[in-house]
Amino acid sequence: MRLTQLVATILSAATLAASVDWKATPFNPSAIPLAVRSPYLNTWLAQGGNGRALSSTWPSFWTGQACPRLAKIDGINYSWLGTPAVDGVTYTRATQKSVTITATQSIFVLSAGPVDLTVTFLSPVEPNDLVKQSFPFSYVSVVAASTDGASHKVSIYCDISGEWNSGANTWTINWETTKGDILTHRVQTAAQAQYEEINDVTQYGSIYWSTVNSAGTTTQTGPDRQVREEFLKNGKLTNALDKTFRQIYNSWPVFAHAHDLGSVSSTATKPKLFTIGHVRNPSIQYIVAGGSYQDRSPYFFTKFPTVAAALTSFVNDFSAALTRANAFDAKVQADASKISADYAGVVALSIRQALATIEITTSKTAFGTYDPNDVIVFMKEISSNGNMNTVDVIFPAWPVLLYVNPALGKYLLEGVLRYQATGQYPNKWSIHDIGGNFPKAIGHNDGGDEAMPVEESGNMIIMALSYAQKTGDLSHIKKYVPLFDQFAQFLVSDSLIPANQISTDDFAGPLANQTNLAIKGIIGIGAMGEIHKLLKNNAQSANYSSIAASYVPQWQKLATAASGDHLTLAYGQDNTWGLTYNLFADKLLKLNLFPQSVYDMQTAWYTSHTNAFGVQLDTRHTYTKTDWEIWTATWVTSTALRDTLIGAVKSFVSDGKFDGPFSDWYDTVSGNQVGFRARPVVGGHLAFLIM
Repeated sequence: MRLTQLVATILSAATLAASVDWKATPFNPSAIPLAVRSPYLNTWLAQGGNGRALSSTWPSFWTGQACPRLAKIDGINYSWLGTPAVDGVTYTRATQKSVTITATQSIFVLSAGPVDLTVTFLSPVEPNDLVKQSFPFSYVSVVAASTDGASHKVSIYCDISGEWNSGANTWTINWETTKGDILTHRVQTAAQAQYEEINDVTQYGSIYWSTVNSAGTTTQTGPDRQVREEFLKNGKLTNALDKTFRQIYNSWPVFAHAHDLGSVSSTATKPKLFTIGHVRNPSIQYIVAGGSYQDRSPYFFTKFPTVAAALTSFVNDFSAALTRANAFDAKVQADASKISADYAGVVALSIRQALATIEITTSKTAFGTYDPNDVIVFMKEISSNGNMNTVDVIFPAWPVLLYVNPALGKYLLEGVLRYQATGQYPNKWSIHDIGGNFPKAIGHNDGGDEAMPVEESGNMIIMALSYAQKTGDLSHIKKYVPLFDQFAQFLVSDSLIPANQISTDDFAGPLANQTNLAIKGIIGIGAMGEIHKLLKNNAQSANYSSIAASYVPQWQKLATAASGDHLTLAYGQDNTWGLTYNLFADKLLKLNLFPQSVYDMQTAWYTSHTNAFGVQLDTRHTYTKTDWEIWTATWVTSTALRDTLIGAVKSFVSDGKFDGPFSDWYDTVSGNQVGFRARPVVGGHLAFLIM
């Protein structure tokens, strides 16, 4: 067994949409989310080209993972996920008929001879229940129904391999199987390398592969070819458990479950349920006052004393979880469809990806119990690097948090603010991130993080105010107002005419006098005025608000090209321009700092400077960012341009030229992916839903 790593595939065809052999709703994307629940449970079905059916390729983590599924119908063997190799036994690939992608589910219908299999991958979004949202588990359910009016004998099979446990297949794994009402294979590396990764895959913790133990259920562990051959020959497993612990690649040990569904008629069977999860405890290393490190654990431990108890609750909750998921999906669809069908599709594909980059954690009290009141959320940047709680990655992801539950955003900021409040970070502006390598949030006491002083200071103030405005909860801004004042004072000195520095688009390099960066700084100052207004600090509020208002006409004069028809990329560079996406925050916070003439001017400019796949980020390159296109679309004054920008993002993610999770960085001329995948910033695609 070998894995196909997710890599960018450049195709010669310049088509705007991939052509697939199945019905895809709302469209066939670059990759379809399967088990997408956490930074380490993040598995997709790569597409690209003419797409790949569920039965024709291995599902993959963005660095590689696999789990095949087989079925036996009237003695005929079918594969319905993956391409397993077996000796002396043949099978046919089931034919994919459709795929439907919602905010929480990917639903496949496959034809296996005279029987249709409906396979649902559900990664719940439970934002208002921190315990449930912190579960690092995902559901897979299978329903069978006859399509020819006759009854047919059906068995189904699923297994996983040790590749879920390490980024290096030379590592030795061990395992155990627990039998009872729930059958669970628990697999882990023999040497637990706490807080370490290889190729972005964690090197510690355990995978839990479970199914409900009902009549006709069998299980087995052993070499991949041997176990799969057993099922394909007999339609069931032996219940034998391999005890020879070994390296992942050594005879490829797999961990399998099978269900005999009996005689299946045209009435759909009850779902056969499987769950997959990855648990680490402790999950995060976090720096606290004095430079010591705190171990933080998954938040679900505040309610469930063991992983087994949490897993039992998760399995038993499937029916109710599916009901909640359907309701959430319907709400997202209704809200996003008010903008457009293309927008609804982009949003549905973005939510699981964005929320799977975060982990909700707690700490232990002095009595050794888990503290439900100490909540910090941690985010992995993913693919661009492994930074933790990167402020300029939280910022573009912010809309999804405000939409599903603003408290998640508050707890993300908490990790950043709590660290800076200890005084260990020496710079006067906001920190860039709280750890260079997930899951180690060990700060930057040397001040040597990637410096984005205006960017991050503006981001922190804007996010803090938007949370307070959205919720009415002023406790966070009150607690950290000294820090916000410190950031704002820096903005007063450095945002009207920004020094040579990088912005969140650091891949484009540093630049002095950035027009768009100045917008963020000015909005940050104005937002600080609103924070003080909420706290009834009237003098401070008036001061910041006055400064922000006075900066705008000065900025407008500096930033407008001599031709008077567009804003420049940097002051004085008349032939340059870029997406001034930071204007989104002026609208979000309802500050109304920038005059309507600016929005009208930029709308007209972008309308006449659109490429085949949207509007480029700036004049230095033809690439763009999907999050910034959507943010710009929220404030342009033309519905036609709004729809063009949204349509460009949809066209890119469905054009068949890339085969990885949603990328936010692509070329507007060719439609090719430039870099990044699976990042949280796609949460920014929900910008319309929080306006």
